[in-house]
Amino acid sequence: MYLPSYFSETRPQVLEAFMRAHPLGWLVTLTGGQSEVDLVPMLPWHTPAGDMRLRGHVARANPVSQLASGTAVLVVFGGSDHYVTPSWYASKRVDGRVVPTWNYSLVQARGALRWFDDPASLRELVTALTATHEAGRTRQWSVSDAPDAYITGMLRAIVGFEIEVDTMVGKFKSSQNRDDEDRAGVAAGLAADGIAAAAIAELVRAPERD
Repeated sequence: MYLPSYFSETRPQVLEAFMRAHPLGWLVTLTGGQSEVDLVPMLPWHTPAGDMRLRGHVARANPVSQLASGTAVLVVFGGSDHYVTPSWYASKRVDGRVVPTWNYSLVQARGALRWFDDPASLRELVTALTATHEAGRTRQWSVSDAPDAYITGMLRAIVGFEIEVDTMVGKFKSSQNRDDEDRAGVAAGLAADGIAAAAIAELVRAPERD
């Protein structure tokens, strides 16, 4: 990934917060000499030693489940993105030396893939994933709401995985390479462009992401 220093984010706490906020990971693998992508909700967690792990599951019928444990994989978590028109730049009125661009945010993690399929671990995983994504809902669904025999059957149809994360890096492209006036223009333009652009507008206003 091309990563100019002013777009780079390496603080672990910021990267983990981003993954939790955007949990649908793009699991990129190499299968039979061909690259494949599977979209999988993942849950970050830490070992007692503090090492980062990503956990999720795929259908047992998914060809990716045939990859050997220990296979190196890439996971990409994508955030907000939006087109940036040169018309928002204050500098356009000075010399016209501006072009369009695209602002976006993502985190990528690399590591070794490990599989598990014992019923207890799978149930623990799906329970944790469900609790995470049901949190805050008025009527929360839990795994125990379904008949136990049904859940047991569903668990047989999936395989869990854990990725031992070796490296993580974020790219938060939010007009950091423009001056303050241009950034203010971009933030205002994005804010006026609707809900889809609002999150990027916030990034432009606060590039430090503290």
